[in-house]
Amino acid sequence: MSAAQKVPVVVLGAGVVGLTTALRIQTEGKYDVAIVAETLPTDPKSIRYTSQWAGAHHVYSGTDPTTFQHKLELETFKKLWEMSAPGSDSEECFLRIEESEYFHEISSAETTPLKDMPDFKVLPQESLVPGAKSGATFQTVCIDSPVYLNYLLSQFLAKGGKIARGSLQHIHQIIEGGANLFNATLGPSGQPPAAVLNCTGLGARFLGGVEDKTVYPVRGQTVLVRAPWVRFGRTLYVDGTGAFTYIIPRRSGDVIVGGTRGRDDWHAEPRPETTRDILARGLALCPELAPAEVRTQRTPAIEDVLPIVVGEGCGLRPCREGGVRIETEWTEGVGKRGKVPVIHNYGHGGAGFQASWATADIALQLLEEALASLE
Repeated sequence: MSAAQKVPVVVLGAGVVGLTTALRIQTEGKYDVAIVAETLPTDPKSIRYTSQWAGAHHVYSGTDPTTFQHKLELETFKKLWEMSAPGSDSEECFLRIEESEYFHEISSAETTPLKDMPDFKVLPQESLVPGAKSGATFQTVCIDSPVYLNYLLSQFLAKGGKIARGSLQHIHQIIEGGANLFNATLGPSGQPPAAVLNCTGLGARFLGGVEDKTVYPVRGQTVLVRAPWVRFGRTLYVDGTGAFTYIIPRRSGDVIVGGTRGRDDWHAEPRPETTRDILARGLALCPELAPAEVRTQRTPAIEDVLPIVVGEGCGLRPCREGGVRIETEWTEGVGKRGKVPVIHNYGHGGAGFQASWATADIALQLLEEALASLE
C-alpha cells in the first residue's frame, strides 16, 4: 500500500506511551503515522521529558489483581518478556533479573499481584531485610530507558513513520493543519489526519482542547551508580504512604537507586540533601552497591559510594486522578473538517513502561472502531 493510500494519523507525544502507540499503529501497514512532539529521545535529558528518567523495572502497581491497571501491566509484561529474550533484536534494551520485594505488612507477600510473575516465591522471615514484615522474589525485566526509547524510535522510523518536532497550543491546530505545520517535508504523512492520538502525558493538563486538570505531577529523584557487579533488584516499601527504596540494575552496568514521590512538586533540579538520603537508604537495602574491596574490610558508608555516582536526576510522573484515560473523544467543525476522533492515552503515572503495550493495543482498537464508524 503506497503512502498516498494509507490513512494519515498523528500521535502527540514521544514518551514511552507515544512511541509505543505510534509503533504499534504504524506496524499495521495501513496507517501513515506522524509523531508530533516537542522533545525526543535523542535530546539531552531534561525535566520536560519524563520517560528518560525512568528506572525502569516491571513490577505490578497496587495490591488488587482484579483492576484494569493490573490487566494492562500483565499484558505488557508478556510483550516485554518476549522482547527481552536472548537473541531478540531488542535484547540489549533489557536485563532479566531476580527481583526481591519487601513489604511493610505481613499479608502483602501472600496477596500481591506479583504472584503472576515468573518463579514467584514467598521469602522466609529469616531472609527479610530490616523493616520488612514479608517479602517475595520473582523474575522480571529491567529496562535501560534511554536505550529502549531510542530503540522504539528507530523501529518506528524503519517502518516508515515520520517525526515532526513542534509545540502545540491547542489540539485543533493539528486537526486542521496536520503535522506539516511543523515539518513541511512530510508529504502525505503531514496532511490533516483522519485521527489524533493524544499521548501527551503531563502535557494533557495544559494542551488547549484537553486541559485535563485531574493530571498532576509526582516528582521522583534518582541516583545513577556505576556498579556492574549488582545484577539483582530490590525494593522496600516502607509504609502505607507509598514511600519506597529501590535498586534497579541496567544491562550497561549502571544501577538506578531511588526513590521519592512528591505530589505537585515541580522542582526541576536534583536536591543534594535528597541525593544523600537516597544513597543512605539504598546502601542500607543493598550494601552490595559499595565495591567489594570496601565490603571485605568494613561496613560501607555513603562516602564509599559517592566516587561511583555517575549521575543524578529527577522526573515528573504524569499521574491522573482516576488513573489512565484511554477513550475516544470526537471533534467536529474544526476549520472545514467534519468529525475527527481524538483517542486519549495518558495518565499512566509511574507505570508508563509497564502498561505501554497494552494501552497501545487498546488505542489501536479504538482508532479502528472510530474510523469504521465514519465509513
